[in-house]
Amino acid sequence: MQPPPGRRTLLHGWGRTAPTAAHVVRPRTPGQVAEALSRAGERGALPRGLGRAYGDAAQDSGGLVLDCTGLTGPVRLDTGRGEVTAPAGTSMDALITHLLGRGFFVPVTPGTSRVTLGGAIAADVHGKNHHTDSSLGAHLRALTLVTPDGRTRRLGPGPDGGDPDLFWATVGGMGLTGVVTEATLAVFPVGTAYMRVDTDRTGSLERTLELMACSGHRYSVAWLDLFARGGALGRGVVTRARHAEPGDLPAPLRRDPLRHRGTSVPVPPLTPPVGVVNRWTVGAFNALRHGRAPRRRRGQVQPVGGYFHPLDALDGWNRLYGRPGAVQYQFVVPFGAEDTLAGIAEDLSEARAPSFLAVLKRMGRPTPGPLSFPRPGWSLAVDLPADLPGLGAVLHRFDERVLDAGGRLYLAKDSRARAETVHAMYPELPAWRRVRSMADPDGVLVSDMARRLRLL
Repeated sequence: MQPPPGRRTLLHGWGRTAPTAAHVVRPRTPGQVAEALSRAGERGALPRGLGRAYGDAAQDSGGLVLDCTGLTGPVRLDTGRGEVTAPAGTSMDALITHLLGRGFFVPVTPGTSRVTLGGAIAADVHGKNHHTDSSLGAHLRALTLVTPDGRTRRLGPGPDGGDPDLFWATVGGMGLTGVVTEATLAVFPVGTAYMRVDTDRTGSLERTLELMACSGHRYSVAWLDLFARGGALGRGVVTRARHAEPGDLPAPLRRDPLRHRGTSVPVPPLTPPVGVVNRWTVGAFNALRHGRAPRRRRGQVQPVGGYFHPLDALDGWNRLYGRPGAVQYQFVVPFGAEDTLAGIAEDLSEARAPSFLAVLKRMGRPTPGPLSFPRPGWSLAVDLPADLPGLGAVLHRFDERVLDAGGRLYLAKDSRARAETVHAMYPELPAWRRVRSMADPDGVLVSDMARRLRLL
């Protein structure tokens, strides 16, 4: 058998753990996508965007990886319908910039703008507004999917969408149903490229949850200091926001209220052998961040990038974890399971697990995607050094507690869960498999994650 096309390349996720080699091609048209899929070898094929999944979701060891960042082209905005159609390789940053210049904004954006539209659909990404607006799939009007048999199919979410079951299997399906080449989603008008942000510094997890629960804002998020102990456990900084109107801006900004001001400070490309994220640096950082946050501030004007994507300003920050890399642990538990959330926070605090990135969100209604992550409740995402002693055993114990509470892990962030645990967390997995097998009966589409978690 001929080897798959493309250059053999070592790939890893954003956490920089468990790299594997694959043959990589960069199609630029749906026809080239179909051609590449037809030449996949026995190890199969997989689409990949900008590589922001933390673990092995966008890797295919020994197989063919389609770098879909070449699927770009004109972005078409229909202002009358409030819809935008864009190629799947368009980055969220480029899409936001295009829309803001015309007075519109995306319905959902994740914590980084460095993802492609296709990748965002594959993970059914959520943002700081999930409690009010659900995840990206809820706003997706149509998508174009190339399946391994070479067909190009236009799919929608409803009964007139051609194959709504395949549509929803693709939303959150981690690239395992086909290659998305284009998508249409609903957008909404905004008056500026800025946010009005209310900030509160909290002294406990109870107070943090209380503020998050009573928020009437469209967007809300909390950073937690997981080094704090005792009565200060779960103290944090809660930020809630609305889109600013021109009259909210200081006079100099009113002259160009829709200008999208992006900033990026590159981290030196060298990866240190030992990470700089440890108990001492994180302890000092967390104390400083919490102490310097205002106790109560209302209506601060911030650029959309500063509010939605603060870490994008530090390009390549994942290398701060050194060669061992990072693990992100993200879970959601239902409302009423706050004891589980508090227990995990307390265990991380007592273990002095160094995390400068601990993000709490309130989640709302889910989409019908069988593998879509969000459910009503509380989601906590924590970044940890991958070489932390005993980390694997600790996280497996957390898995069991999350499962017992009726929660689940986020596949786009996972790099180490057990297959049986994930299967129990996603009871609709068999239904998803049936739909996927009809779209890909020969099992061409596969990933390292799919093998590890026995998803197929």
